[in-house]
Amino acid sequence: MTLTTLLVPTYVQMLEALSRWLAKAQAQLPGDAADVLLTARLAPDMFPLATQIRFACVQAQEGLYRLRGEEFPPQLTDLLDEGRNAGDHPGTMADAQARLAETIALVKALAADMATDDPHQPIAHALPIGLVFDLSADQYARDWAIPPFYFHVMTAYALLRQAGVELGKADYVAHMLPFARPGTLPAG
Repeated sequence: MTLTTLLVPTYVQMLEALSRWLAKAQAQLPGDAADVLLTARLAPDMFPLATQIRFACVQAQEGLYRLRGEEFPPQLTDLLDEGRNAGDHPGTMADAQARLAETIALVKALAADMATDDPHQPIAHALPIGLVFDLSADQYARDWAIPPFYFHVMTAYALLRQAGVELGKADYVAHMLPFARPGTLPAG
């Protein structure tokens, strides 16, 4: 297994799942309640749903750009800023779906021509507060690229569930259904 074959399917399947969850919210919630839901927070000091969606997209893009050894393009900084400001400017579910679709397409494109997949490649991961982590690419993928990505995806899931959107484990692991042994799926 390579870092690319670990990260890319993880990012794509979970971003696609998030897109389906948002579609369920739009279908299940009355009027503009789905768009209003983009401002929902789990706690007052947490970012809203609109930010969680955008930050999941940022994490997926950031992970691949770092592993490629490339500088972040301006569009990634714009998406990060959009997420940081989503409390005041959450946008619409259509906007969120567009960000997800753009990110899925970009992740697939970046993976298609990944030049190197060296697990020992050094990665210097700097946080905005000035803290820098020196990691191998393998450590970066395992300890940073995946956990914060899942944090934002799962926070979005929790916000949708809290709002009454009917989601369950099958929605979370829908990517596993093609692997189900024939005849073992529960009826109903």
